[in-house]
Amino acid sequence: MYRYIITRVLLLFPTLIGAAALVFVLMRLIPGDICLVRLGSGGTSFTVEALAACRAEAGLDHSIFVQFIDFVWGLARFDLGISMWSGKPVVVEIATRFPISLEIAVIATIVAVTIAVPLGTISALRQNSVIDLFVRVFSIAGIATPAFWLGIISLLAVLDISQALIGRPWMPPIDYVPLWQDPLRNLSIAILPALTVGYRYAAVSMRMTRSAMIEVLREDYIRTARAKGLVNRLIINRHALKNALLPVVTVIGIEFAFLIGGLVVTEQVFNLNGIGRLMVLSVQNQDYTLTQALVMLVVVISVLVNLIVDLLYAWLDPRIRFS
Repeated sequence: MYRYIITRVLLLFPTLIGAAALVFVLMRLIPGDICLVRLGSGGTSFTVEALAACRAEAGLDHSIFVQFIDFVWGLARFDLGISMWSGKPVVVEIATRFPISLEIAVIATIVAVTIAVPLGTISALRQNSVIDLFVRVFSIAGIATPAFWLGIISLLAVLDISQALIGRPWMPPIDYVPLWQDPLRNLSIAILPALTVGYRYAAVSMRMTRSAMIEVLREDYIRTARAKGLVNRLIINRHALKNALLPVVTVIGIEFAFLIGGLVVTEQVFNLNGIGRLMVLSVQNQDYTLTQALVMLVVVISVLVNLIVDLLYAWLDPRIRFS
């Protein structure tokens, strides 16, 4: 097990370097000169000195090889440059908005796992029953419902319920407060978007859990365990569910990595200054440095999540670590 973990951790570094090279190349395949586009937007005029200063600020006045070395060295030192839009360090811009996106992703994951695994398992065990029909309708509705529509409906529902209970409409606060400073205020900000995102998250995971459980329950070793007279609860918990969780863990990992930078619409509906909204603003403001850093942030999170999924694979199925 330790050898497997060390191998996976060591593979993390060449993967990150390769991802950094891909992001570096793709950012420079954008047609045109970013400084020309930025300075000339709106038909404004600029001087040669302003163009040279912009290229020097973005590090575009060096060779491609030197730019890549500076880029990787900056990543290693958490020095991602200065935002061309706000003039602040990119690390500060990301650190200001990253906690809310991370918190929503974590809460949504907890909600999704809490709902998806039990309901998906029950649906598989009670196949073609009323419970199975309800779970399937519930999951299909979650996949088909747009997140922004569900977010708007949840806000309107909160307004109506608060009006009926306390006599005046109540809305979640818009100023973010860390969880350790004011837990109640923090959760009042994050719980609605987390539930909105977690519903769709749970729907996808629920269908995967159901499909995987149905497939595992038809395996020969499950029939053998039943023929030996093992208790059904033991068969489900120790043999069936543990093997069925492998594809579910993959889906959960992919969805979690997506939530960090993919909550653009949800953050817009709930007026949250998260990573997704920051990425849209960086593109709109032609902030080349910030956009590059945000793309790399999503890549790093995806790679780390894949590492955690691989380690969970080895824990769930010992055959993987020995193969």
